[in-house]
Amino acid sequence: MQPKFKKSYKFAIKTALYITIFITLLMSVFLYGFYELNALFIILFSLSTYIFSFLVVQFRVERFIYKRVKQIYDDITLLESTSLTKGTITTDMQTLTQEIDKFARDKKIEIETLKVREQYRKEFLGNVSHELKTPLFTVQGYILTLLDGAMNDKNLREKYLERASKGVERLGYIVNDLDMITKLEVGDLSLNIEVFDIVELVKNVFDMLEMKAGKKKITLTFDADYSKPILVNADKERIQQVLANLIVNSIKYGREKGTTEVSIENLIKNKVIVRVTDNGEGIDKIHQPRLFERFYRVDKSGSRKEGGSGLGLSIVKHIIEAHNEKIYVESEFGVGSEFSFTLEKAK
Repeated sequence: MQPKFKKSYKFAIKTALYITIFITLLMSVFLYGFYELNALFIILFSLSTYIFSFLVVQFRVERFIYKRVKQIYDDITLLESTSLTKGTITTDMQTLTQEIDKFARDKKIEIETLKVREQYRKEFLGNVSHELKTPLFTVQGYILTLLDGAMNDKNLREKYLERASKGVERLGYIVNDLDMITKLEVGDLSLNIEVFDIVELVKNVFDMLEMKAGKKKITLTFDADYSKPILVNADKERIQQVLANLIVNSIKYGREKGTTEVSIENLIKNKVIVRVTDNGEGIDKIHQPRLFERFYRVDKSGSRKEGGSGLGLSIVKHIIEAHNEKIYVESEFGVGSEFSFTLEKAK
């Protein structure tokens, strides 16, 4: 298929004019020396020369430049060959320069994005390795100690087996949470959207975590008396998981005899916003943009006394985004934190 040329005639007009003037003058000198000058002949000759020169310059030079530009595009893969043959080609150097500048800017952005992703990939693999290695080594250490003779002591045997069991349980958390995140990211985890009462669901989560909160004497409460149901459209099981993760975190990092408060407010006509607020440790602003990354830790000491997989907030974010909703965080170090997310109200 022949290329479609975008005509830029300025170069061809000037070049054809120069060629015509030169050949006409040459022809005039020749006629003057050997024949009689004929004005009509000279005019027709000049016009024919100009038209011929213009066509040759415009189309042949266009074709020549097209081939060279196409070769450059092919060599450095600026554009696919198919897009060149099907698209409009120009010999306008300004237009070509603009296209290349645009390509260079796009590629620079793409390279920077790839660098960020590569850094994220390295951090992620390092975190996965660390998260898996810690409970694995713990379990291995207790089992080897038991095999070396500690199993003969009943008290040590029970103690070490319980600790090894906790290590295996933590490994299970990590593997299951990673599997869930992967499914959420690739869209394999389908949502079962239904109408349910978000107030009742929060109460169920409170009941489920009452004992955990009781160990730190933390009060789980609503900000007001919700006597009427608030119906929403969402996956009930997944939203329960979101609430559980957020409330568990508020308990983990809450202060002794503190409070975890849940509020449900109308946001706009068809949306509600659910807020989980605590008066715990709080989070520095420097950490807040990365809170929802997998395995990201505010505490860099590596302490795992609170357990968990380190993936809770990442799962929360993926679940909320799978509902096409938003999640927010506001926190002040030493004062407390508030995590909030939106849901669609049922009609």
